[in-house]
Amino acid sequence: MQKLIIKGERELSGRISISGSKNSTLPILAASILTKEVCLKNIPLVKDIFTMVELLNFIGLKTRVIKKKNIIEIINDQKKINTLAPYRLVKTMRAGVLVLGSLLTKYGTAKVSLPGGCAIGTRPVDLHLLALKKLGAKIKIKDGYIFAEAKRGLKGATIKFPTISVGATENALLAAFNAKGKTIIKNCAVEPEIKDLISFLKKLGANIILKGRKIIISKTKIKNFKIIHRVMSDRIELGTYMIACALMAKKNVIIDKIDPRIIKSEIDILKRIGIKITKKKTSIAIRSNNKLKKISVTTKPYPGFPTDLQAQLMVLLTQAKGISKIKENIFENRFMHIPELKRMGAQIEIKNKTAVIKGPTKLTGAEVMATDLRASVSLVLAGLVAENRTIINRIYHLDRGYESLENKLKKCKAEIKRI
Repeated sequence: MQKLIIKGERELSGRISISGSKNSTLPILAASILTKEVCLKNIPLVKDIFTMVELLNFIGLKTRVIKKKNIIEIINDQKKINTLAPYRLVKTMRAGVLVLGSLLTKYGTAKVSLPGGCAIGTRPVDLHLLALKKLGAKIKIKDGYIFAEAKRGLKGATIKFPTISVGATENALLAAFNAKGKTIIKNCAVEPEIKDLISFLKKLGANIILKGRKIIISKTKIKNFKIIHRVMSDRIELGTYMIACALMAKKNVIIDKIDPRIIKSEIDILKRIGIKITKKKTSIAIRSNNKLKKISVTTKPYPGFPTDLQAQLMVLLTQAKGISKIKENIFENRFMHIPELKRMGAQIEIKNKTAVIKGPTKLTGAEVMATDLRASVSLVLAGLVAENRTIINRIYHLDRGYESLENKLKKCKAEIKRI
């Protein structure tokens, strides 16, 4: 099994280019079922993307990944395809459930395994199914699979989510894409990745309006020509490297190929902690500060601070003076990195849904174990700041969501290698 070895306390300097968004590419790949030919540019070369491509191939689409150009080409020229998403392909990647909405829309039937992914909480598909039922689908769950049918097609409806869910919003969009009549989705997620999916669906012919937390879909006229779409940059990868630089960049590190407007909350919080950030149109310059300030943060749906950066921010706060607090409001089991950080010397306690972090604390390298995607990268950040050597086990979690992580850090003078 592969491991990462990091020799800490190395100052970062240089430039980091951000890859395309994993969380944007996955639902757009699911949406490619709806049309004949798609070319996606700026896709990240990570495990979850390859798993979704394998799923599309299993369903019957033809795909070609051009790694040197970060492009995926997809052709769906089959009148009949395999409307099954098997357990072996969905168990490691929650986004696999998104083919449910697309298959129902185009073929009127789907059998999709209940999803897997990181073990950070229950994350049930109840809201996905609520939306599909509102649109007229007949749903049953049997033997770990979702069986869905809409033989006469889906019908427009008003869907109001009791809580905000990114995945359920995406599945509702894919299912309502060509439903008869108008669909209104209330209390929807408004993450930039949702907006990127909407942009893609508009290219397919959808008439979609986003107003606040409400989406209105009507009068879709499907276009059958080749759809070309460039995926947005990955704001979670961006936030991760911003925090790495906040820890270890004494001089400016330039992070480019980004849109700073999509990370306003993250920039605001880092500035409050004391990090120096300069924004430009497609890049930011960032450097650390020896006098970091304590802060209290609560994870929230966009535009709030994202749960996917909670573990990384916690590492930074171990170096801030005073008592900082992070309240996790999205997933109930997303503090699994804390025992591993404590092995490295972090002083963190959990009270209800809140992590209480005492700093500044000298971190020391240790052998640790990754538990999920974002927890994995938080251990990388801890290894960068810690004295001596850190060994991180089970790094396959990292490969699900971070493209060329070691190479990007090495180019900025980090001492990190995979064995």
